[in-house]
Amino acid sequence: MTAPLLEIRGLRVKYGNVEALHGIDIAVNPGEIVTILGANGAGKSTTLRAVSGLLRPSGGEIWYDGRPAHTVPAHELVRRGIAHAPEGRRIFGTLTVRENLLLGAFTRTDETGIGETLEWVDQLFPVLASRRKQLAGTLSGGEQQMLAIARALMARPRVLLLDEPSLGLAPLLVKAIFRTIREINEKTGVTVLLVEQNARAALKLAHRGYVIEVGRIVLHDSAAALASDPKVQSAYLGVRAG
Repeated sequence: MTAPLLEIRGLRVKYGNVEALHGIDIAVNPGEIVTILGANGAGKSTTLRAVSGLLRPSGGEIWYDGRPAHTVPAHELVRRGIAHAPEGRRIFGTLTVRENLLLGAFTRTDETGIGETLEWVDQLFPVLASRRKQLAGTLSGGEQQMLAIARALMARPRVLLLDEPSLGLAPLLVKAIFRTIREINEKTGVTVLLVEQNARAALKLAHRGYVIEVGRIVLHDSAAALASDPKVQSAYLGVRAG
């Protein structure tokens, strides 16, 4: 059996005296898309921030590629292959599209490889290629989301952490974003850990999923099994029981 590429073991995270994660366990295998579902405030974004090194756990462990990651600085995790596209896009609005992309490759020194990744990103997101000299802050919401994902891909990650990529987007743009995520996974084998409020879209995209409630994992299964689970349907898919 293949060992997980990313494994969260008994993870606890505190904000001051308030514990947000109460010992959660999540495993992500190489090449998988795994989604974390849950209500606002359940601990989804906190989980991703801990994995990417933006938050220091108060307990438990995070293992990546067979090595502990919970004591490693965020920039070093990027160098090792974990990239994070955070909630709210967080692009640099006063820089151009191309400058934002190049910042995503800040840990790399292979100029030829960076150029090849830029070409690949341009193919994935043609609209960004046509706006490479435009200030990122003048892009539409959907274009900014594409830029946030593209910037993360510039690090050439093995694991891509996506936090609410569909937030605030029109349905057609949501479909386009999720179609691109699938393409990234299928064509490059990049492993994806996805936090997403749109549970229906997330379960269509993912191989497996976890449901988190108030800082605890309460359910995990294949995406298909979760989509047919009455509790998940009622709580997250808008399907009434009976």
